[in-house]
Amino acid sequence: MPRWKALPDELDPQVKEFASQLRRLVDRSGLSIAAVADRTGYSKTSWERYLNGRLLAPKGAIVALAEVTGTNPVHLTTMWELAERAWSRAEMRHDMTMEAIRISQARAALGEFGGDAGPGADGASRAAGAPGAGRGGGRTAATPSVIPPDGGPNGPAPRGPARHGRGTPGPAAPAAPAPAGRGGGKRKATMFVAGVAGALLVIVAAVLLMDLGGGGDGDGGGKTVAQSPAASPTTGSPDPLPAGVKCTGTDCTGQDPETMGCGGQYATTVSSAAVGTAKVEVRYSKTCGAAWARITQAAPGDTVRITSAGATQNGAVKIDKDAYTPMVAAADADAAKACATLATGTEGCTTTG
Repeated sequence: MPRWKALPDELDPQVKEFASQLRRLVDRSGLSIAAVADRTGYSKTSWERYLNGRLLAPKGAIVALAEVTGTNPVHLTTMWELAERAWSRAEMRHDMTMEAIRISQARAALGEFGGDAGPGADGASRAAGAPGAGRGGGRTAATPSVIPPDGGPNGPAPRGPARHGRGTPGPAAPAAPAPAGRGGGKRKATMFVAGVAGALLVIVAAVLLMDLGGGGDGDGGGKTVAQSPAASPTTGSPDPLPAGVKCTGTDCTGQDPETMGCGGQYATTVSSAAVGTAKVEVRYSKTCGAAWARITQAAPGDTVRITSAGATQNGAVKIDKDAYTPMVAAADADAAKACATLATGTEGCTTTG
């Protein structure tokens, strides 16, 4: 029986309950985590994370575990859906917290960027620009409350040079804060617009570069257009891979089937054979176009290999009673053959179609 670690306290109660149910299923089956990994097609490391609450198991792994342990997959999937919603809510709360932090940081950065453009930062330069203040209707309406008694006869005085403490045209100095504050806002707006425009230019340049790199053969003159029909079938023919599947065909050769997403719901046993007390199987994934060999009820020292179209991959039993090989590319389910050699010297293979 595995000795389970305590589940994290911060886990949602529904996720914690689901992880506990998975542990009970594994305990009742009598299988080790390594055996569960081999029979479900998901790695031992992944199952340790699932069973210790560090990661929510994908639906494919749950269905595979139900098959291995003889559990009703409908009931187990129902409990998984509840745990998946709780897990998603926790992730959403985390994302919202991180987004709030990023927004606060962005606001602070923008405030620091435009903070020196206030009314008092360069008052002298603002005052020098005051002659325009008397020309706007809104600004001249405010001047009577600040014109000193000796400035009344000089009606055009606000349009003269506004220099604090020099000459009689004093009204221009009190009028300076209004242009300064508005000028600071305009400067911030100008800087913001310039930044947005720069970002748009970068995006447009990237799109243009992508078009030049990937679509040149189809958008050019007569010669390139003539070549495009030969290229289109190869670029448009492959179907998109399901989520989690990372390879197909020869790209899968030498890769671990669980790591590349080819095991679990995407794999089936297409042939098998008894070799002494052990059982050797060919596992095939049509989605990945690849096959691998699996040996069960084996002993340490037993070996297993998979062969397809001249390519061979080997595996060996070390501590557990099960083992599987890396993948080889296989055009169809009958193209691969699995063989086992026991430590006692007994050998045997599956038959191909």
